[in-house]
Amino acid sequence: MMKVVKTIQELRQLLTEEKSQGKTVGFVPTMGALHRGHLSLVQRCKKECGVAVVSIFVNPTQFNDRGDLERYPRTLAADVQLLQAASCDVAFAPSEKEIYPEPDTRIFDFGLLDKVMEGERRPGHFNGVAQVVSRLFDAVKPDCAYFGEKDFQQLAVVSEMVRQLGLPVEIVRCPIVREADGLALSSRNALLTPEQRAAAPIIAKTLFAAVDRVCDVDLAALKKFVEDSINADERLKVEYFEVVCARTLQPVASLDDDCAKQACIAVHAGKIRLIDNVRLT
Repeated sequence: MMKVVKTIQELRQLLTEEKSQGKTVGFVPTMGALHRGHLSLVQRCKKECGVAVVSIFVNPTQFNDRGDLERYPRTLAADVQLLQAASCDVAFAPSEKEIYPEPDTRIFDFGLLDKVMEGERRPGHFNGVAQVVSRLFDAVKPDCAYFGEKDFQQLAVVSEMVRQLGLPVEIVRCPIVREADGLALSSRNALLTPEQRAAAPIIAKTLFAAVDRVCDVDLAALKKFVEDSINADERLKVEYFEVVCARTLQPVASLDDDCAKQACIAVHAGKIRLIDNVRLT
């Protein structure tokens, strides 16, 4: 039977008992509004670890837009039911005061990792991510933590934070889960109007088409193709499309650059902001 705990003290007591029996602890940090993408992480965590812990906490420090924070869906009762059905062992649903008993003033230096794409357009976002994930890691002390590749830049930042702080946790990267029409699963999808939802699959369709074209065009032509294809639908507006080195996240100068390349995109559907990415080469 899954346990729902709301304090760090209760969580630590529970996990200390589990670890004393030799069990490994796997952890999936979430902001709730769970979908099949989250549940795929939980299922892998459950398969690979003795205890599966999932946190549900909408972290205020990673929102640079107050309206985005207020709009973010909060569905705790439904989330708990989904986690029970997924055989999660522990759901950790703390209050803001529990995670931040006092303001977190730490400033992280991630070099250039957080200066592009999401970091460039959402000042302070990744610092807030590092604040909350480091606090959650301290509370759970997991052996492994599971993150989806939809948030490709976040994965790079969290991995670098773990390296800098010397935390004994393995970061496990998990593939993007998509709807049948290609749309990457996201909690924000629930906020789309029916018209916006009908348009949203154009994002993934265009990215997959870009993969098919990568050997036949140059970087400028590829960018123009992606932006023009998506912007042709008046319900969507590209905020950025970047082809970056998958390791450093820095934009490549050419599609011939000698590195693994990731195509990353952010698109507005009205006030809702959707991100996606695909491996190019």
